[in-house]
Amino acid sequence: MTPQERGLRVRQMGARADWWALRREPVLDPQQEIVDAHFHLWDERDFPDPAVPGAMLRTSRYLLDEFLADAGAGHKIAQAVYIECGSAYRTDGPEHLRAAGETEWAAGLAARSAGSGGTATIAAIVAHADLRHPGLDALLDAHEAAGGGRLRGIRQSGARLEDPSARLLAGAAPPGLYADPAFRRGLARVAERGLAFDAFLFHFQLDELADLARAVPAATIVIDHLGAPVGYAGGPPDRDPPGRDPVFADWCARIDRLAGLPNLVMKLGGMASIVTQYDAHTRALPPSSQNFVDERGAYFHHAIRRFGPDRCMFESNFPVDSVAIGYGTLWNAYKIIAAEHGAAAAQLLLAGTARRIYAC
Repeated sequence: MTPQERGLRVRQMGARADWWALRREPVLDPQQEIVDAHFHLWDERDFPDPAVPGAMLRTSRYLLDEFLADAGAGHKIAQAVYIECGSAYRTDGPEHLRAAGETEWAAGLAARSAGSGGTATIAAIVAHADLRHPGLDALLDAHEAAGGGRLRGIRQSGARLEDPSARLLAGAAPPGLYADPAFRRGLARVAERGLAFDAFLFHFQLDELADLARAVPAATIVIDHLGAPVGYAGGPPDRDPPGRDPVFADWCARIDRLAGLPNLVMKLGGMASIVTQYDAHTRALPPSSQNFVDERGAYFHHAIRRFGPDRCMFESNFPVDSVAIGYGTLWNAYKIIAAEHGAAAAQLLLAGTARRIYAC
C-alpha cells in the first residue's frame, strides 16, 4: 500500500455517503434489536502513520452526529460499544494517564447519545491502557473515574505486520507484546477489576493469543475483527473460493484451536477492511449485502459454528470498514448470516452476547 493510497483510504473513512447512496437496500427485519459491539469516533485530525515513522495521516470527521445518522437510518441499533482509537487524549499531566481523556470524552458523548431521542445509545466504553506500565492501576482508576459508569473494558493492540507498507491504522505493535510477563500481570489486574480485554492482532498471531488465554484464565478476552485474517503473511491473495484459499485454511485451523478456550469471545466484523484484502472500495458500485455474504460469509459462519452464538457478537467497526461498505448494508449482511443459525442464535449474535460481555 503506497503512502498516497493510505492517505486516501483514511480520509474516506466515514466520508463516502455519495458512494454508499449508489446501492440503497431496504432494511431487513427492522424490529430486530442490535447492539453494535465495536465502533470508533474521531474528529478530523492528523494521525501517526504506522507505516512511515514521523509521517502523519489526516482523518475525516466521524463524530457522534455522523454515527447517529448511520445508526438511525433504519436498523434498530439500540446500544453501541465505543472502542478506544486515540481520540481526545489529555495534553498535560502524567503521560501514562493521558488516555483517560478519551474515556472522559466518550462518556460525555454517551450522555449526549442517551438524550438524543434516537435509537442508539453509547452504553459501554473500552479504553486504552499499556498493561506493562508500572502505573497501570492509577490509569485504571482514572478511566473508572472518567467513564461515567460506562467503563467495561481495556484494549491494547498486539497487531504487528513486519512489512510496514501493509499497515493502515495498525500493525506496529511491539513484537511479542502478549507474551511479556509485565503485560500478563497487567491483564490479571484488568480481570480482577471485572473488566473485559479487547485483543486486536492478525490471524497469523492467534496462537500467541491462545497462550495468553491459558496464562490468564480469569480474563475475559474479546478477539477483535474475527482475528483479522490477512493475506500478507502468505503472499498475494488467492482468488479461489474460501475453501481453497490458503489464508482461509490457516485462519480456520487457528480459530479451531482457540475455540476450546472458554475465556475467549469472538467479535464478528472487520472483514470489509482493506487490510483483509477486501477490494470493494475499488468498485464503481458498493457491494450489496448478499455480495458481502457471498464473498466474506464463510469466515463468519466458521467462527459461529466453532465458538457458538453465546460467544460471538457482531460489530460494525465503523468508520474503518465504511471505506468498503455502507452501515445499513453491513447490518443487512449480518442479519442474513445470523438467520442461518436460527432465531435464538440471531438474538445472541446481534445483541445478547454483547450485552452480557459489556454489561450493557
